[in-house]
Amino acid sequence: MTERTLIKNLAAATDGPVSVSGWVDTVRDQKKVQFVVLRDESGAVQLVHPRALELGGSQSDPATPAPSELASEDPLADVISSLSVGTFLTATGELKHDERVKLGGVEIKLDDIAIAAAANPETPIADDTGVDKRMDWRFLDLRQPKNNLIFRVQTTLEHAWRTYWVEHDFIEIHTPKLMASASESKAELFEVEYFEGKAYLAQSPQFFKQMAQPAGFGKVFEIAPAFRADPSFTSRHATEFTSVDAEISWIDSHEDVMRLHEELIVAGFTAVKEKHGEEILAAFGVEVTVPTTPFPRIPLAEAKRIVAERGYTVPRNDADMDPEGERQIAAYVKETFGHEFVFLTDYASSIRPFYHMRHADDPGLTNSYDLVFNGVEISTGAQREHRVDVLIEQAKDKGLEPEELEFYLDFFRFGAPPHGGFGMGLSRVLMLMLHLPNLRETTYLFRGPTRLTP
Repeated sequence: MTERTLIKNLAAATDGPVSVSGWVDTVRDQKKVQFVVLRDESGAVQLVHPRALELGGSQSDPATPAPSELASEDPLADVISSLSVGTFLTATGELKHDERVKLGGVEIKLDDIAIAAAANPETPIADDTGVDKRMDWRFLDLRQPKNNLIFRVQTTLEHAWRTYWVEHDFIEIHTPKLMASASESKAELFEVEYFEGKAYLAQSPQFFKQMAQPAGFGKVFEIAPAFRADPSFTSRHATEFTSVDAEISWIDSHEDVMRLHEELIVAGFTAVKEKHGEEILAAFGVEVTVPTTPFPRIPLAEAKRIVAERGYTVPRNDADMDPEGERQIAAYVKETFGHEFVFLTDYASSIRPFYHMRHADDPGLTNSYDLVFNGVEISTGAQREHRVDVLIEQAKDKGLEPEELEFYLDFFRFGAPPHGGFGMGLSRVLMLMLHLPNLRETTYLFRGPTRLTP
């Protein structure tokens, strides 16, 4: 039995016997010759089968049998004629290099087809089907080469990030996703039954990645699911998402966290551009740009003034930047600095969590930032407050009961280094990198307020 060859490797293979496996993309069933485009996880190839009819004479010859009468003489032709799009099969035949073949410059003259699983003849989605319907049939939608590329890009991006972390002596952690209390806001918690009591799905690994700092780990990272009970139906929200988190000890300010963050982004984008840049340009019409460092940094109050000068006023002065404000400040940064990224810094303590460290000379501001990429916020980072007495007072300022935070506060009662970190949404980064309109496209299986399947 000939060993399976991935389609992407056919161009480098020598002419001769070959076996490929995949699913049927298209069938052209002509009178004299049949063509099948077979696709696998790596690419597509043309399979060719000259009909036995071609060997028997012409259609004008009364002695030439009709195609239906050739079944016994050409059973392979009947198999090909019956193929439906999506059928998974193994094809064996003779590989031939031919520069006239548009699809990869190779084709396979068929000897045999072994069907692994036939597909229903009518598919429920097409190229122009809306995103919600495509999500119903996501396993079919993912067969599209563009979608395959998205998740190969995701793999390269995550690998580059992990490589950066490992080479810089970070420790990978796996934090629990069942929690006894909220890590941020109770308003966004999913509550689940837990034996005789209640548990909550983790909104982030915030408390646990901070715990690693007094544990003496120094630098940690995690790529894992997070859950938000947020009933938003926007193009950039999900109830379950993949969070990219890092936390580091012995920092002087949030500037150290931003420096780590931008270095990580550069490492990931460099790897994606080198490995997939040409494919991304061909599939999405997007040229991946590796950002220069340092990224622009603009205090939030100044960013709001800039946006107002551009003709848009953020509705509430004491609130975060809204989506239109993010788009406007990103446009300004692109025009002024030629950059796709901007750190918005120095957020008001009134709109930040109790554990963000406040400015030494202005307790109304925090050592924190949001990272905006192509007009959308992808991450929040900060220096954390590590002094337990200050933490308690800041929790009280937020209307929280310190008694409900005892397990968290205990982390800091036996000494803790100055530390900080960030959390970042993986699907958002991919969505904005590839200039796609919706993070449903860059999420393997999307979960939202009305979607729990497939």
